[in-house]
Amino acid sequence: MNQISESPASCASPAPAAPAEREWKFLLACISGDAGERDGHRIRSLLTKPVEWDTVLRLADEHGTSALLYQSLSPLGDLVPAPVRASLRQLYERNIHKSLFLTRELIRVLDCIDALGITAIPYKGVVLSEAYYGDTALRQSGDMDFFVRESDVARIKKAVCDLGYTLRLPVPESAEDDYIASGYECTFDSPAGKNVLELQWALQPRYYAVDFDMRGLFDRAVRVTLAGRPVKTPSPEDLLLVLSLHAAKHVWGRLIWLCDIKQILQRETLNWDWIESQVRELDIQRILHVTLILANQLLGTAIPTPVANNVLGDNTAKMLAEQIAVSVAAGVIYEEEKLTYFRLMMRLRERRMDRLRFLARLTFTPGPGEWEAVRLPKSLFPLYRVVRLARLAARFARG
Repeated sequence: MNQISESPASCASPAPAAPAEREWKFLLACISGDAGERDGHRIRSLLTKPVEWDTVLRLADEHGTSALLYQSLSPLGDLVPAPVRASLRQLYERNIHKSLFLTRELIRVLDCIDALGITAIPYKGVVLSEAYYGDTALRQSGDMDFFVRESDVARIKKAVCDLGYTLRLPVPESAEDDYIASGYECTFDSPAGKNVLELQWALQPRYYAVDFDMRGLFDRAVRVTLAGRPVKTPSPEDLLLVLSLHAAKHVWGRLIWLCDIKQILQRETLNWDWIESQVRELDIQRILHVTLILANQLLGTAIPTPVANNVLGDNTAKMLAEQIAVSVAAGVIYEEEKLTYFRLMMRLRERRMDRLRFLARLTFTPGPGEWEAVRLPKSLFPLYRVVRLARLAARFARG
């Protein structure tokens, strides 16, 4: 598709308060580069003019970058107002406590799963922070995400519930296979809060039509250390693709996702031949290109030399990235239930066949929403497609 007739911003609603341009640029300067680069002339020069600190702090919190902002500003002393330093310090210490809690819980869950002779692969969160930021407190983590094999889901769910976690959407045992076939994750609450733990046996909902090689992801997993414990996590190449797809699903709406990409690119020597073969096979070239362009535009991340020509030669990706960068800076909020959102997701795919596959699966694949809306006995499970169609029609009728 060579033309873009609709701006991504039209898929979203503006946030209650859009950031001022200078405060936005100030935040970008603070979270770009490594720790040494962030304490540089650019930040100091921006501090020579008045800064709307409430806006900066709000933006940092919304984009999951408060810890990185604190790291950049703490060496600047009196150039930063004392109340701002105190607020950032409080947020940083709070994140330390939450990271310690999540680290302890993640290891407890892993130990329980290991005892069953099952492999689970944590990613994002504190594992990503430790492996790529070198400090679990430098990335704000809200939950624990595990990749698991389809065949292990039922046993892991029972074991996790025995640890005190509660399924958000209980599924009858007789319906388990159908739920796994049509879904991609199950979510658990705990006494510490909602959505604390997610088990995923696929990368995304099936209707996104990205059939990622999950068996290969397990085979290619690497070992890292978390709080002294060896932990398996996706290879850097797999993680780059996983995080790019996750960011695309949410229209790259939080800067921390691009910071994660930057950390991987800076710390790892990646096998770009393998990456390029995978993105061609999955038809996610444009998604990767937009991700790399946004990381370059917003954070100054160099586009890797092996793929620079392909990325910069993708005019549609460049146009999309420019529009999305404006949307992110303006603080727009994307509504993933809207028809215009799904149109944008289709424009991120290059092949007509994959766009049609996306549309067909979107239309006919039931998910947790259908399960929650109507509880049908197993004998009537095929009717969930009808429920799906009815819910989609109602959703699109609302715009």
